[in-house]
Amino acid sequence: MADPAIRSEAELRALTPAAVFDGGDLDCGSGLVLLIRQHMLRVPEGDVLEMRSVEATVADDLPPWCRMVGHTYLGTLPGELPRQRRFFVRRGTGADAAHEAAALQQDEERARQYEWRLRARASGHLRSTVYCRNFQWDLGQPVSFEEKDAHPSAVEAALGALGADLATGFATACSRAGLQIDDVELTVRGRLHDALATVGLGDGDPGFAAIDVKLFASTFDDEARVRAVFDDTVRRSPLAATLAKACALSARLAIV
Repeated sequence: MADPAIRSEAELRALTPAAVFDGGDLDCGSGLVLLIRQHMLRVPEGDVLEMRSVEATVADDLPPWCRMVGHTYLGTLPGELPRQRRFFVRRGTGADAAHEAAALQQDEERARQYEWRLRARASGHLRSTVYCRNFQWDLGQPVSFEEKDAHPSAVEAALGALGADLATGFATACSRAGLQIDDVELTVRGRLHDALATVGLGDGDPGFAAIDVKLFASTFDDEARVRAVFDDTVRRSPLAATLAKACALSARLAIV
């Protein structure tokens, strides 16, 4: 039978967790559940895992997940960082806990095999609409040399996706590492081998020749740690990893 939830602050502060990890600003749909399962395997049955998070939705999502998989949600305390909360979960005993390793393996395999699906439809003059999950957005022609257009070009969307990938990934990685980053902004510059080939005025290579990314971050934390997080973010970025195989991609960090 599950242990009753510990509700008082004094009882929670008296706990000695068997393992502690920081989930940063990840939500349960962005890999946090995988991390919880992974760290829970290091906790003996009946002992406590402490998870730290600055993501507000965790407070609503974690208790029902614990009930579903057979763990006991014990409660939460304020953390040391702004918006941070400390969540305490007692590992379940019996059949549910025995299947934790198998459940983690299944979740990891589903993540490895996950396929993103989008639909694009030509929806007007120099415009296509992209549909994905509950989102839709309009894009213009493959490339544009104008100062203003009704919609961003496909090349701009690709470079923008790279910038967002690195900006969000870096901010999340810093959060998980306990690093305080006040502001994150990137500039992205891209150049094609032969832009005229894209519009049918040449037979050259229409692919990217070079992409340069510069990330600006404001922080008073240890610079070496921040740079290590940035390098790891670039290494783990699916878009940066893919584009680096096709063109000269440089990614730099400037701490301001």
